[in-house]
Amino acid sequence: MNRVTRRAAAGTAAVALAFALAACGQSDGAARPSGVGSTTIGLLLPEKTSSTRYEAFDKPLIESTVLSLCTTCVVDYANADGNEGTQKRQFDDLLAKGVKVIMLDPVNAKITSSWVEAATAKGAKVIAYDRLAEGNVAAYISFDNQRTGEIQGQALLEALGPKAAAAQVVMINGAESDPNAAMFKAGAHRALDGRVKSIAYEQSGEWKPEVAMVKTNEAIRNLGKDGIQAVYAANDGMAASVIEALKAAGIRNVPVGGQDASIDAVRRVLTGEQAYTIYKPYKPEADAAGSIAVQLLKGMDISAAAGAAVDSNGLRIPSLLLTPIVVTKAKVQVTVVGGGLYKAAEICTPQYADACAAAGVK
Repeated sequence: MNRVTRRAAAGTAAVALAFALAACGQSDGAARPSGVGSTTIGLLLPEKTSSTRYEAFDKPLIESTVLSLCTTCVVDYANADGNEGTQKRQFDDLLAKGVKVIMLDPVNAKITSSWVEAATAKGAKVIAYDRLAEGNVAAYISFDNQRTGEIQGQALLEALGPKAAAAQVVMINGAESDPNAAMFKAGAHRALDGRVKSIAYEQSGEWKPEVAMVKTNEAIRNLGKDGIQAVYAANDGMAASVIEALKAAGIRNVPVGGQDASIDAVRRVLTGEQAYTIYKPYKPEADAAGSIAVQLLKGMDISAAAGAAVDSNGLRIPSLLLTPIVVTKAKVQVTVVGGGLYKAAEICTPQYADACAAAGVK
């Protein structure tokens, strides 16, 4: 099992952008080998359905950053749609093409060590993006995931208010194959344990809304309609199913939290259906990853860009870790709107106009 201990964390939007600019400024002097691998960066993302962020934000932002720093570069992109076998074939295809830098957000991080070894044998470097892929990767770019879980747990406590000490909480965690999910879970427990009556039911929702629905219904059967006072859902896709299951059972006024700041979740936060979501500013993460990918492609030293480190199975991985932001109804304007993730007009369709007005979203 891949156990990760954070040794140091660094990163803000300004830092990530500074590294991107530094890479851009140094690009003319860097030696570049010839061939397909000298101009192509592989980008493998894990899914499309459980989280909309990858197609909507990560892909276009990474492509934009890479092309802004290397006008002759090409991003060879594929999405595994949640299938680890598909992602393995996509990875092997990039190696067969001679691609020398691959950004990988793994479907199953526990099986990637042999992939990374195969890449190294072909002179290719792998960047673990958002999730820490197992193996001796060249760099890891993500958010501080244990801190993310802790922020989620704290937000759930705040939503419960004085009822927290007597609350029975249901936890629907992410996939056990995802090291991020383990860190979210650990962080949430750090915040919740000893501050609520109990974690009365805890299961993996596997990052699948349909599984989260099944698990929530099981929790309702086990605990009864009056036995659930709050639900921690590891992401917004699962939170949506949790909320649907609670409604169907006639359970009201139970705070449910998520993660990813998907636009439907932001709307649920505004209407009060969802207590909070977690905003991970995708641009600094994408900027950092794209910048480091270009630097590796050009044979440059990335120690300034990835100045932190995490330990992964005894390996010390150069890393850049960013800090997430909680989004509640009162913070929608200053976070996801003020940060440029969405325009108010995108969120505030006629159905949500009154909720937007009440929350000061404009």
